[in-house]
Amino acid sequence: MTAGWWRVRIECADGDRDAIAAAMVALTGQGVEEIDAHTLATAAEDELGATELIASLQQAFPGAVASTTQLAPVDWTLRWRDGIVTRRLGRLVLTPSWLPVSAAVGEAVITIDPESAFGSGEHGSTRGALALLERHVRTGDAVLDLGSGSGILAIAAVLLGARHAIGIEVDEESQPIAHANARKNGVADRVTFVTGDAGVIAPLAGPANIICSNILRNVNTELLPAIAAALTPGGHAIFAGMEDAESAEFLPALAQHGWTVVDTARDAGWWSVAARQ
Repeated sequence: MTAGWWRVRIECADGDRDAIAAAMVALTGQGVEEIDAHTLATAAEDELGATELIASLQQAFPGAVASTTQLAPVDWTLRWRDGIVTRRLGRLVLTPSWLPVSAAVGEAVITIDPESAFGSGEHGSTRGALALLERHVRTGDAVLDLGSGSGILAIAAVLLGARHAIGIEVDEESQPIAHANARKNGVADRVTFVTGDAGVIAPLAGPANIICSNILRNVNTELLPAIAAALTPGGHAIFAGMEDAESAEFLPALAQHGWTVVDTARDAGWWSVAARQ
């Protein structure tokens, strides 16, 4: 918890603003906010510091008019949570554990907190993959999640009705996080996570009705044959992890390997696509 910070506001006389701004930086080591053409503001660590700053400035610049305001204490161990919200993607409700959520009938709630493993729902590529998964997964489906990271896609698939999902991740450090997320969401008995090369494991882990590959465009391209080998006839593959501009490079690769696009999603500059053979 940080307490005691004070905001110092200075009304500058004509011609003094730049010199006062430089003096404020030198005296405090803090940045200076330019509120308007004649007003500057900075922060002092406590009331004494604010008083001393004002005295120094007014001694050097007699025309300066100062005021102070005590700032509310900030707990920086929690402040990082600001801006993380509950999101709804069709039937799927994605929320961090510290936000209360009330699900409507037919909605599936997945609780995922930001961790070191990729996939918390705060990234556009993850949300795009989730949006396509929500639209195409069916009750009783078998699902593979390639590059599973936090396990978010595998867990979401089961919460949306899949009978079982397998997450394949090359980074073994992600596995404890994925397992913990599965337990947190009550699906540990229906989700399996394995470490290894998705190109090798996917055909062995199939057949699957839905395969999600939220990795990178070049990796998605390399995995196209393995994904085709692991997919059931009529099944869908969901590819994500690609920026909007990369669609122009990935679509020809899909067509070359015999895939037909059935759906797309765009979110915050990221492009995701569902396709079948």
